[in-house]
Amino acid sequence: MRAVRVVLVLAALALASGRADPAAPDYFIVVTGGELLEGAYPDAHTHFLTRTLRPLGLRCAGALVVDDRREDLLAALHFATNRAGLVLVTGGLGPTPNDITRETLSEFTGIPLRESEAAVAELERRFSQRRDQLRPNLRRQCQVPERGGFFPNPRGTAVGLVFDLAPGALIALPGPPRELQPMVRDEVLPWLRRRYGVREPGASLTLRFVGVGQSQIDHTIQERVKLPPEVIVTSLFEGSRVDFTFSLPGHTERDVERLRQLGAEVRRHLGEFCYAEGETTLEEVVLRAVRNRGARLTLAEVASGGALAAALSSAPAVADVVRGSFVAPTEDQLAGLLEAGRTAGEVGSEARVRALADSAAKHGGTRWAVVVGEAHGDAGERRVWLAFKTDSTVKTRRLAAGEPSNAGRAGLVTSVLDQVRRWLQAP
Repeated sequence: MRAVRVVLVLAALALASGRADPAAPDYFIVVTGGELLEGAYPDAHTHFLTRTLRPLGLRCAGALVVDDRREDLLAALHFATNRAGLVLVTGGLGPTPNDITRETLSEFTGIPLRESEAAVAELERRFSQRRDQLRPNLRRQCQVPERGGFFPNPRGTAVGLVFDLAPGALIALPGPPRELQPMVRDEVLPWLRRRYGVREPGASLTLRFVGVGQSQIDHTIQERVKLPPEVIVTSLFEGSRVDFTFSLPGHTERDVERLRQLGAEVRRHLGEFCYAEGETTLEEVVLRAVRNRGARLTLAEVASGGALAAALSSAPAVADVVRGSFVAPTEDQLAGLLEAGRTAGEVGSEARVRALADSAAKHGGTRWAVVVGEAHGDAGERRVWLAFKTDSTVKTRRLAAGEPSNAGRAGLVTSVLDQVRRWLQAP
């Protein structure tokens, strides 16, 4: 067997802390995904899980990142279960051949799998198909442990799994953060309270930042904000956006007020970068601001490749605000879609993106429009014009375009939304 490809995260990084109930076991995290080991994506699961479970008094004994290989996962499970009674495994529950977590956990625990009637019924409802019409790889995701249970997944097709090893357990969670995080909050936390009697979370406040680095936020807080020693501070960086969460063990009115005052102090020094509090997304902030102006938007994209429209589509207010979206590989092709002609400035110019903004609003039947132009420049120096048309003006700005990749487009979308947010806040 080749050497197991693992990355060990020391327990110190896993936020070692005391437990509220001595019956609650330590927990260990196993994150699966070869793409993490290749550097394609960062591991955000460990940070989210430790940040979420620490206020309940649960102690993380450590974490591993392993490849999507049966032997690697088995080795990680042996390591983890020797150090903690509760093991959380993320990823590998999907429909593809390399999604091996379900079968490997069954093999490791000796607990057989069976098809869940409730999980199949949910897929029938979601896809409006009878079970005999569902694809086999979809139905495979309805296999759950005979001893344990499962967590429903309203945001995806892969249910979470519980392999009962009383008094311990192995819990398997889906890999996509948009599925894992709500499942942890809505399903895993109540399960932990029922199973181990862990305490309710204390008071917490999350401030969301954009346009400033994680280290700069931390430095500013350390230098300029007086943090009481009992306040726990955790942070999460994802897609050029940063969340800082401040928590207290208790949840009294006094605790809530102390965090409110702390949040106001942090905003006093970092307010221009703080776009929201709690779970509100940057997309929601922008769409609400547009809606509050009584406006509607048309989107037109080149360098972002439709990523802006896709990001906004996840926000609840999108149907009230965005009337249409146009996407093309080049500005000339976008001009053709918008019937804008080719006379208004050169490709990649400010004049061109201004003209496209006017045409987008007219063609979409709205007064407002956002246009992301064509990227130009050498690798690492690519820039793009952004135009934001409102009733009275067309504002423009040059932004770094990033690499022509999913991560690069995600960063560009964040920059676009942040700039539009700032324009909307300006007097």
